[in-house]
Amino acid sequence: MSTGATDSRFFREKDVPSYGVSGLFLDPSVDARAHGRDERMRIQSYYEGQEFLWRLTKALTSDARNAVP
Repeated sequence: MSTGATDSRFFREKDVPSYGVSGLFLDPSVDARAHGRDERMRIQSYYEGQEFLWRLTKALTSDARNAVP
């Protein structure tokens, strides 16, 4: 579940740039179930999102010479 909000406001109040990235990649023509009685996502989308966020975090926190391809 995603709150649709962010805690980054606390960082921005201290002049720390903050960005939000979602790991949810959905096809709106097929997966338009947000806020419905049957809100869900495909299992494959979940794992792809986790992989994307892991790679993004790794790329942002690693030495450029050791960045994940």
